[in-house]
Amino acid sequence: MTRPFWLVLCLFLAWCLSGTGAALAQDQAAAIEELKKEMQELRREVNDKQKKIDNLERKVNELQKRSVAAPPPAPAEPVAAKTATPQDALDRAVKAVEAKEKPAVKEPLWSKKIGKAEVKLLDISADLMVADGSSTATDHQLQSLQGGGHDPRKRGFTLQQMELGLAGAVDPFFNAQAYMTWSINPLTNESIVELEEAYFTTQKLPFRLQLKGGYFLTEFGRINPTHPHAWLWLDQPVINTRLFGPDGLRSAGTRLSWLAPVPWYSRFFLGMQNANGLTSFLGGEEEGDGHGHTHGGPIGGRPTIDRPTAKLRDFLYLTRWENSFNLGPAVTTQFGLSGLYGPNATGPSGNTWIYGGDLVMKWRPGTGQRGWPFLIWESEIMARDFQAASYSAPGDPNAGISPIYLPRTTLRDWGLYTQLYWGFHPGWALGLRYEWASGSGNNIHVHTDAGELEFIPRSSDPFRGNRSRLSPLLAWYPSEFSRIRLQYNYDWAAFKHPNSSHTFWVGFELLYGAHPAHKF
Repeated sequence: MTRPFWLVLCLFLAWCLSGTGAALAQDQAAAIEELKKEMQELRREVNDKQKKIDNLERKVNELQKRSVAAPPPAPAEPVAAKTATPQDALDRAVKAVEAKEKPAVKEPLWSKKIGKAEVKLLDISADLMVADGSSTATDHQLQSLQGGGHDPRKRGFTLQQMELGLAGAVDPFFNAQAYMTWSINPLTNESIVELEEAYFTTQKLPFRLQLKGGYFLTEFGRINPTHPHAWLWLDQPVINTRLFGPDGLRSAGTRLSWLAPVPWYSRFFLGMQNANGLTSFLGGEEEGDGHGHTHGGPIGGRPTIDRPTAKLRDFLYLTRWENSFNLGPAVTTQFGLSGLYGPNATGPSGNTWIYGGDLVMKWRPGTGQRGWPFLIWESEIMARDFQAASYSAPGDPNAGISPIYLPRTTLRDWGLYTQLYWGFHPGWALGLRYEWASGSGNNIHVHTDAGELEFIPRSSDPFRGNRSRLSPLLAWYPSEFSRIRLQYNYDWAAFKHPNSSHTFWVGFELLYGAHPAHKF
């Protein structure tokens, strides 16, 4: 048993023993931030309508005073209908205000009845992200400094992605979402089309349960399960690239979540996904990922085998516990703990553990304008224990090749990022992010033809050597459908000489259509 195993076990026991409070938590967490914005808009609308009601009441009072002071009118012919009074006008105005405040039912863009079910396409969107920049690092060095699959990583222009999103209701029991991305390899100019996610979620399971199934990003931490256009910065953190690869950890599988019956938002996740593939956990062969990277290869240069899925231990398992509550009328916080376990491709006994914690705090006063001002502080720390299996290769005395034996060992990598994002004026925001990544255990290179082992310092590996990065950011939102960002990166990397480099990026983003709300 290792310490990471006890960590995951403790998270699982915490899930099982969670208390049951009297109040019910919210049924959905995905649109918390959007609901806050809608509440602010509704407050403003209610205030405006209250002013109109007050004006009407004043007019009614004036009319009533005049009617008392004026002489009684001359007798008139009786009429069949009741004469309207100022009080009637006030009642009609109040009813009109109440009718406008009722939430409108969202009409589907497309619907079709299939048997007893009615398929509804509620949202369709396309998000375009383009970046331009320059750096003191070469284009070749930028492929490692900017390791994310959708990071800008070439002097000049980079098409980060064009994402097409579809979301809708299958029936009262299921919703479905699918996302496709198009991008351009910045080195070869080849087009890359890939399925980012395609999954369903249940809506009416009992006991506050929700099931998710299909092909989706593993819900570890905050950055991995979100799409690039939902990031505040133009590139993904260094530690995420190291532990989860250029395109994030994603695979086919299923996930079950439970919303605990406590006065605050508390949710537990248990996931099971395939562990093979370049976007998943095994990371076997040294081959490209289509984006110009070869980060899918073995960690630390360890030899690998073809490890099929034969037993339950050959799958990737996730456990996560996240909580959210208000620290005051304008401050909301959420913290989470995540753990992953799965096999690696170094041998039948090779296993990998990843564990981490994340925290986000948001300040947004109710008296703001269009959601401004606001302040967001977000941090995440994570580590990986890569338990490499032993390896042996027979020698050939006739050819002068000595046998090779590698004992079982554990390579460790860890890192963090912390960032502050301040919306200081409607449409404008400033940010500052700091990152750090390190590890332990040297790399090796096996020369099987000569029967030799070459030990390589970890510092020479772009994906394991010490790294730090500081990134100031200025963002301008012309509207809720567009964003322009200016970002500077000061990088320090042990694998390159000189160790430091300076990079400037300008990112342009345009959103077409309606995109489903992101998580808090």
